[in-house]
Amino acid sequence: MDSAVTFIHAADLHLDSLFKGLRHVPANIFKEIQESTFTALNHLVDEAINNNVDFVLLAGDLYDHESQSLKAQIRLRRAFERLAEQNIDVFLSYGNHDFMKGDSFDVEYPDNVHIFSEERVTCIPFYKNGEAAAAIYGFSYENRAVYENKSSEYKIADGEFPFHIAMLHGSVATNTEHDSYAPFLIKDLLNKGMDYWALGHIHTRQQLYTNPPVIYPGNIQGRHRKETGEKGCYLISLSKHNIKQTFLPLQAIRYEEVEVDIRECPTPSHAEKSIMSQLPAYSVPSLLYLKITAKENELFTPDEGFIQDLIEVVNESVAEAFPWQYIYHYRVVLEKESTWMEDSFLKDILEEADTSFIQEGLNEIYHHRNARKFLSSLSDEEEQDVKEDAYQLLNMLLRRERAE
Repeated sequence: MDSAVTFIHAADLHLDSLFKGLRHVPANIFKEIQESTFTALNHLVDEAINNNVDFVLLAGDLYDHESQSLKAQIRLRRAFERLAEQNIDVFLSYGNHDFMKGDSFDVEYPDNVHIFSEERVTCIPFYKNGEAAAAIYGFSYENRAVYENKSSEYKIADGEFPFHIAMLHGSVATNTEHDSYAPFLIKDLLNKGMDYWALGHIHTRQQLYTNPPVIYPGNIQGRHRKETGEKGCYLISLSKHNIKQTFLPLQAIRYEEVEVDIRECPTPSHAEKSIMSQLPAYSVPSLLYLKITAKENELFTPDEGFIQDLIEVVNESVAEAFPWQYIYHYRVVLEKESTWMEDSFLKDILEEADTSFIQEGLNEIYHHRNARKFLSSLSDEEEQDVKEDAYQLLNMLLRRERAE
């Protein structure tokens, strides 16, 4: 028989993500943001059905946190039921966000769903038309973290399987940008005889090796400003002599950082039109983090009040378009005159603000014995936003003070 299998590889669905720091957006847009991970899941199921795949691999972190909401579990079950109607199997493992001993409801999945239910690596066979077609290998996190290298546990199973596919939720041991769970070295994976390594945990799409493919698909929906661009999954076709891979975008809403330049705009009206013309167009709704380069002129000064009004006016237009856009945050970079930069005192203040000054202010607030009772901890992204807002305000105030 001329063996071949086609499957979708996805990971890090993070269903029912909280989307902190976005509650200031209009209610109708925030509702779409809250639904975006579920919409991306529906897109995944649509792609699986439209491409007539044999099975779907979900490599960990299906849920956003260990206290899995009933809403997320039922939505996922319904997605699996749609796949079952088309005779599409699902192989899933749990990661550090949805580990097996976390809090969850007793929601039963249909028979097409195969779960790696142990922390040791096991093998689950896949049969196509009654014949052995692929051996799928994987493990799930029992608790929040797995610190040991699991690569030594992957061993080719006995039997006549034409393809061997490994699922691994973890990170390259040398990666210092993420929590090092189930750490591995690429060379650890290459001598295992696998035809494909389906990775999860890292939200940036990347291919670590070509033959065999060792791939992070990234998450299926961006959740903050550092998760920009297209998000989705891979469609993989394995045959005896060929491996074909295609990235499929799934995101419901796209995060982007956009730079606009209004330095040459002589009036506020020109600045508004210039920003509108510089916003990129996307095929899906988009949340924009704007970096605005500006300078003072005789007709207007781009101070905080002016920029806020300008962003509101722009948002009134783009938020009503289809697909909508919304500027949820911005940063102003004022062009510095040479005399401004020559003022060493002011320059030193801004450089200090870039390092410890703003951080000290945050620490003072969040460690105050009364204030901390009413404050939830800031995520890394929220803390960076606070620092940038403070830097921007300080910059403008110092410029205004100096001009007077």
